[in-house]
Amino acid sequence: MLLLTNLTKAYNGVTVLTVPALQLSPGIHYFRGGNGSGKTTLFRTIAGLLPFSGNVTLDNQYEINRDPVAYRMRVNYAEAEPVYPTFLTARDLTSFVGKAKQTPAGQVDTLAELLGVDAFWTKPTGQFSSGMLKKLSLLLALLGTPRLILLDEPLSTLDVATAARLFDYIAKLRREQDISFLLTSHQDVSLTALDMTGIWQVSQGLVTPAV
Repeated sequence: MLLLTNLTKAYNGVTVLTVPALQLSPGIHYFRGGNGSGKTTLFRTIAGLLPFSGNVTLDNQYEINRDPVAYRMRVNYAEAEPVYPTFLTARDLTSFVGKAKQTPAGQVDTLAELLGVDAFWTKPTGQFSSGMLKKLSLLLALLGTPRLILLDEPLSTLDVATAARLFDYIAKLRREQDISFLLTSHQDVSLTALDMTGIWQVSQGLVTPAV
């Protein structure tokens, strides 16, 4: 599903992430590690938000630098601490991302109701609580017809009821549409009842199988 080879990411000449080779099979993969371990850098790199050296290939076909548009159409990402222009509403942002991701008919309404975003649909994001921002970021990450969705700290600031609906929906997408997921969380992911395909440890910029 996803292959990383000879990947390195550096800031100001200091290497913060090194992945010589990592192959992830289709499924749900959990990446754990402490603050500053490199998890978010890894996710942002895979999502195409950070420049890097090396190769990231999806489904043995779409290489992130060679096929940037096709790759990004198939990979979605929800940040741990999303930030949006304060004057835009949830509806504004969903409309923009939905058009870019070629969202299927009816998907926006389904997700807005599932995550409770419809309750603050026309409110500017500058008036959002952290939980409202999280719900919107998750909605945006589920738009379109992705092959891979990355969720960085999806449980953070999310209420229990919405979290339960979210992870039921993730399980449904995995089962019915063969969508794969990468996620991180400081909370106990066993509470999500998701069937994990792989668990990985990120430490000092290195990624290894968890023991």
